[in-house]
Amino acid sequence: MRKTEFANGEYYHIYNRGVEKREIFLDDFDYMRFLKSLDEFNRIDPIGSIFEQSFRDKNIELGHPVSKLVEIMAYCINPNHYHLILKQLEDKGIEKFMHKVGMGYSKYFNHKHKRSGVLFQGGFQSIYIDSNEYLLYLSAYVNKNNFIHGYNSGDWKYSSLLEYLGKRNEILCNKDIVLGQFNNNVKQYKEFLENNAMYLKDKKDMEKYLLEE
Repeated sequence: MRKTEFANGEYYHIYNRGVEKREIFLDDFDYMRFLKSLDEFNRIDPIGSIFEQSFRDKNIELGHPVSKLVEIMAYCINPNHYHLILKQLEDKGIEKFMHKVGMGYSKYFNHKHKRSGVLFQGGFQSIYIDSNEYLLYLSAYVNKNNFIHGYNSGDWKYSSLLEYLGKRNEILCNKDIVLGQFNNNVKQYKEFLENNAMYLKDKKDMEKYLLEE
């Protein structure tokens, strides 16, 4: 039984990683395929299998107006794990959405990379975001998660940070809730983001050193 009971209108931190901590995104198309899944599977009505479509046209566009299961507030996809901040819009919306995303991406990945078996380390994990302060803190954690984990210190294409900073035309997430608290001032939010991300990275590095002693 899942411990978290998802409620409509509430925010949740959703995350998962590859089984045995394996990498689950091996090239640019894997990342974009997962982002496409976040877009296409976020709808009440069934759409069929985007695996079967196989992205033959290679034209991956994000952000389509549909009746959605969840609202994506922020995301970051790293080589062996992902983080999402989601707001549930429909009953069991998060569970339905994550089931479709997980099953669809696993099917695609196993076929493409000629493997079988489970891809993710069990079911997705979830934490209820119980305050506005926590939401802002997590937005920094998720938007800069690649930096915190030391994957890339520059612009990471697979994070919603580019949307928050106005550097990406495609819109997958709703950034207004967070940016609105900084008077929609990107510079102010960026300062908040950098300060918190640096603190989190230093904390993570220190924990690593302590464990190695």
